Amino acid sequence: MRLLKIILFSNLLFISLTVYSHNPEDFVISEIEQGQLTFENEQIAAEYSAALKRLRMRRLSAMSWQKKTSIFTKAGFEHIIPKGLDHIIFVLGLFFSCLQLRSLLWQVTAFTAAHSITLALAALGLVKIDASIVEPLIALSIVWIAIENCVFKKPNQWRSLVVFTFGLLHGLGFASMLSQYGIPKDNFISLLLAFNIGVEIGQLSVLIIAFIFFRLFFNKSWQNEIIRIPASIIIGFFGLFWFIERVL
Repeated sequence: MRLLKIILFSNLLFISLTVYSHNPEDFVISEIEQGQLTFENEQIAAEYSAALKRLRMRRLSAMSWQKKTSIFTKAGFEHIIPKGLDHIIFVLGLFFSCLQLRSLLWQVTAFTAAHSITLALAALGLVKIDASIVEPLIALSIVWIAIENCVFKKPNQWRSLVVFTFGLLHGLGFASMLSQYGIPKDNFISLLLAFNIGVEIGQLSVLIIAFIFFRLFFNKSWQNEIIRIPASIIIGFFGLFWFIERVL
């Protein structure tokens, strides 16, 4: 019996050493995305989460600047594609609002500037709003954009301000996810920028794919209301579904 225990212990030790013989950066994101254990006691769950965060930050601190930048850029991109479906739908809502490159760029610029501000403030701990409030509001922002797309033939003069306001909300959504990673203080600004760059690459990828798709399959007819309004209605239903789901 004792011999069996020794053999089992040796096997477990071998597996552990094998797993952690890989580069530590391979585990930083996967530990978060795989989810955490469920505890009946909230205090124990909070302590467990804090311990994992400290462990991730120690691993990050031991990495080179290039590896850390790569991890945070990838995390920002993946927060849009494929995991940020609500953000993808919002960006598509902007896309269908005007179907003109110049107006679209103004809206995307306003959205980018806004979520960059709140992302930085939240990461610094200067702004903190509970996710139970932020997430339903993000869903409502999708509904609002969809309604405007159906009501107005082209964006009104306040559209950029509206998009900027919604961008502030989405920035808080990005920050809630980024806070799970933990940013080492010695590279705080550069890694925050890397994450934001990853988000922007993801957003631009969505717009470029949408533009190419509708250009190829709908030619010039993609710019009329036959495409814009049905697409906006579908987007609105997505937002409404998420709002109800997140409130309930």
